[in-house]
Amino acid sequence: MPNTKSAKKRVRQIRKRTIRNKIIKARVKTAIKNFNKALENQENVEEALRMAVKTIDKAASKGVIHKNNAARKKSKLYKKYNEIIENVS
Repeated sequence: MPNTKSAKKRVRQIRKRTIRNKIIKARVKTAIKNFNKALENQENVEEALRMAVKTIDKAASKGVIHKNNAARKKSKLYKKYNEIIENVS
């Protein structure tokens, strides 16, 4: 339990940031799931990829996920996308 005024403020700030970070991480997961669904259905794949990459980049720029984690996630998505493109061609 925080004793000082500054410690109490830090607890309030951490609560706010935790909620914000959870929301952003959930958006990233949803965008990735939407991309995977689009791959299965073979429709709007490019748009889903674009949105997923955009949300991952936003999360990385805000410091919610590490930039290397973001790069790894995007690499996975591009790899799946390229496999599908090669199979279709």
